[in-house]
Amino acid sequence: MNMRVNLPPELDRLAVSNDSIPRPVAGEPSAGASSPHESAVLHVSGEAVYTDDIPELRGTVYAALGLSSKAHARVLGMDLDAVRAAPGVVAVFTAQDIPGENNCGPVLHDDPLLADGLVQYVGQPMFVVVARSVDAARHAARLGRIDYQDLPHLLTPQQAKAADSRTLPDMRLVQGDVRAALDASAHRLHGTFSCGGQEQFYLEGQISYAVPQEKSGMVVHCSTQHPTEMQSIVAHTLGWQAHQVRVDCRRMGGGFGGKESQSALFACLSSVCAWKLGRPVKLRADRDDDMMITGKRHGFHYEYEVGYDDAGRIQGMRLDMTLHSGFSADLSEAVASRAVCHFDNAYYIPAADVHAMCGKTHTQSNTAFRGFGGPQGALLTEVVIERIARQLGKDALDVRQANFYGIDTRNVTPYGQKVEGNLIEPLVGELVDSSGYRARREAVRAFNAGSPILKKGLAITPVKFGISFNVPAFNQAGALVHIYRDGSVLVNHGGTEMGQGLNTKVAQIVANTLGLDLDCVRVTATDTSKVANTSATAASTGTDLNGKAAEDAALRLRTRLADFAARHYGGKPEDVVFAWRQVSVNGQTVPFAQLADEAYWDRVQLWSDGYYCTPGITWDKATMHGSPFYYFAYGAAVSEVVVDTLTGEWKLLRADILHDVGASINPAIDLGQIEGGYIQGTGWLTSEELWWREDGRLMTHAPSTYKIPAISDCPRDFRVRLFKAANPKDTVHRSKAVGEPPLLHGISVFNAITDAVASLGDGHESPDLCAPATPEAILKAAEGLRQRCAAKGSRQPGGR
Repeated sequence: MNMRVNLPPELDRLAVSNDSIPRPVAGEPSAGASSPHESAVLHVSGEAVYTDDIPELRGTVYAALGLSSKAHARVLGMDLDAVRAAPGVVAVFTAQDIPGENNCGPVLHDDPLLADGLVQYVGQPMFVVVARSVDAARHAARLGRIDYQDLPHLLTPQQAKAADSRTLPDMRLVQGDVRAALDASAHRLHGTFSCGGQEQFYLEGQISYAVPQEKSGMVVHCSTQHPTEMQSIVAHTLGWQAHQVRVDCRRMGGGFGGKESQSALFACLSSVCAWKLGRPVKLRADRDDDMMITGKRHGFHYEYEVGYDDAGRIQGMRLDMTLHSGFSADLSEAVASRAVCHFDNAYYIPAADVHAMCGKTHTQSNTAFRGFGGPQGALLTEVVIERIARQLGKDALDVRQANFYGIDTRNVTPYGQKVEGNLIEPLVGELVDSSGYRARREAVRAFNAGSPILKKGLAITPVKFGISFNVPAFNQAGALVHIYRDGSVLVNHGGTEMGQGLNTKVAQIVANTLGLDLDCVRVTATDTSKVANTSATAASTGTDLNGKAAEDAALRLRTRLADFAARHYGGKPEDVVFAWRQVSVNGQTVPFAQLADEAYWDRVQLWSDGYYCTPGITWDKATMHGSPFYYFAYGAAVSEVVVDTLTGEWKLLRADILHDVGASINPAIDLGQIEGGYIQGTGWLTSEELWWREDGRLMTHAPSTYKIPAISDCPRDFRVRLFKAANPKDTVHRSKAVGEPPLLHGISVFNAITDAVASLGDGHESPDLCAPATPEAILKAAEGLRQRCAAKGSRQPGGR
């Protein structure tokens, strides 16, 4: 039965039309139009300047890293004579050459830049070689002779849990009487599940170009999502103050979280080499070394117990999560916290006991990745919902709808935050209708009844994703806006552009505020000497924070200009209108550029800073309760697949996605983010397998062995729409974040594959399929389900 639910009152009045994507028209407001990405022409023409494209200064030399070949060992000695003697080598540096702190850990000081007496994963940097060419440096880095004493190593979260090995103290969230809820439930289900990690696979690898400056200064051109943190860690590494280091980043060729903290190693080591040699040094890892050195998305191992009633409504849940943290803490604490705060996804769970352990292993130190623990938290509950539905013989959609958060009741999360502006019921109801889910479910059932080998699967999964940093202090941003006498505008803000369109949206916001065309506004490179103490461009907050800060600066300027216009031309400041590159004041219309020039001659300040901090964010780390999110973004996806149960191969046939971005600032960019997030989430849960050999070496460290989705993996029938509702919270233009939430739509693909494999059984058994669902894993799950059902049938009266 499809749900017909009216929008909540606070959203009904904010409903916006999205029947077509608006295109920019000269003179019309910029915000809300599908303006092209500000670097689109540069991207396709090859003119976009990335860090490696910056013209090199005279005397530039090149660094490469010597890596550990052991997962866990004491270093008894390093013979680097062959490295120093290699052709073109200028210098070789070890941990003893670092003048300040040998650490790049963003939270704990447990992540050495260069190993010093102990290595903790295969690929850990041990020394850095500088040469006159990239090839010479990389060749020499392979020539080191290291004497090791092997130590025991751990490679999986299960092994870490068994060994009681952790990088951080455990965390626990308790809400309600879970034991009583489980005991009182009509049905119980328990089991285990696991999901693998995921390589960020940004197109532009890790790179840093450090240039010494006068008076012990350093400019670091770095591909990073967090210039301020790079500034801080480089300063600590050199034993300097922050003002001696300037970090800039015009754009990245992708980040996905992998350049939030882990760009620090490259920024710091290039800076150490530049300081030691007094000349510019570039450190650019090749793809293999990049993947061997840097951390990925955290893999998770789950153990769960859930109680539910005859309708599938969850009464209580106990969940134990062990993260694959790697050898150091990095950002694991925040990732675990985010997973705990998203295990509920779109469902009201009245009693919960959730435990998270950051398991220490001797592998790369895992880090941020789009979603930051949220996808891993939601994934488990989506899998459990499917298993509950099979146990009860119900459609999983009906079980989901029975568990959805409510509007006036059943509306408080396990961590104590009230769910406001809840869109999940009307959004899912609209998608069920537009996708034809019910009819397609019957068609899939009919197809599978007549097809013994090829099996179709269909799944619908919702998304409720919290937006904000859990740490309140990170929810702040600054911006600078300059108006020149010719009416053109220059903007700088603390966010970083990694292809997601942040600079485009910020430019649209400023243009809209000042009544200008988009071509009047230019956004410059992120630079720690312009806007200081910035937060990482992460947690989907880039536009929410930096857009608001830029808008604040533009509004200050508009107020000054309105005051001047009223003084100069008469009338009231509040009646002055800025639009169409013109200013209307007291019955007159003057070009914006003319007013700017006149204001200059009247000594009106034509530049302003802007600032924004997100209100209402509270979080108690000890109790894991509070209101860590300013608002929630919603969405849902329907995915249909066909699986060859004799080979494990599968094909994504169709995808229907309806996603909530509030009042979109740029619908074209938002749709692109939704499509890309869906495909990236699909890759995480299907083809992207990280595999470590028994000796701890990562074997999937190149495109030849690590399989991200290709164009052929996208569905031929791909339908993506924006939901029609603005944000009830006071965000910039009532928009919502769009970076991370769409990745969770990929869960529907995993569940559709599971649904297809489950059709081999009696309808009540769930296949033993974990993520990623590679063809090998699918084939193993299909064979296992056949065998279980055959054994179950033989035990039944009349069974064979």
